[in-house]
Amino acid sequence: MGNAAIVVAAAVGVIGTLLSPVLAQRSSAKTQRAEFERQQQAAQAQWEREQQQAELLTRRTCYIEANAANRRYRIQLMNYLWHVRRGEVTDALRAELEVARQAHHSAFAEVQMVASPAVLAELDVMADALSEGYRRTKCLEEGTPDPDDSFEVIEAYLQWIWDRWKEMRDVMRVDLGVHNSPPDPPSTGAL
Repeated sequence: MGNAAIVVAAAVGVIGTLLSPVLAQRSSAKTQRAEFERQQQAAQAQWEREQQQAELLTRRTCYIEANAANRRYRIQLMNYLWHVRRGEVTDALRAELEVARQAHHSAFAEVQMVASPAVLAELDVMADALSEGYRRTKCLEEGTPDPDDSFEVIEAYLQWIWDRWKEMRDVMRVDLGVHNSPPDPPSTGAL
């Protein structure tokens, strides 16, 4: 039985020697596959971070443009309303108002494609309010104001739009991750 044990031991040794490279290769392949999968996951995670950053930058840019266009349009409406009150509306003033109005429409159309639902809801309110302010101002200019509309009523409405704009701006800031909004300075009524 001693010879048989030696033969079995030798056979196991030979088989082990022959299988060793195969098993090492399999182990190496498994390790390489795991490393490749880790690299793929890391690359995917990096790509997703870059996509999120790009989307955030796009939203931020659109919010800035929409914010500026809303302010500019409201200021132009306010200025135009004052000229209507004094009876000093000129073609140049009409053109300035139209440029601000078109810039607002353009910025609004662009931001609609990237805004979060909360921001989009605020933008819709603001666009409707500015549109209504424009309509009421033009009706006053044409001498066909809404019942009970006057310069003072429309001016108060445009001031309300200013206050509403602040709410929209705050929702935009939260959507962009800016949670440390400074308090608004008191309104001076200045344009």
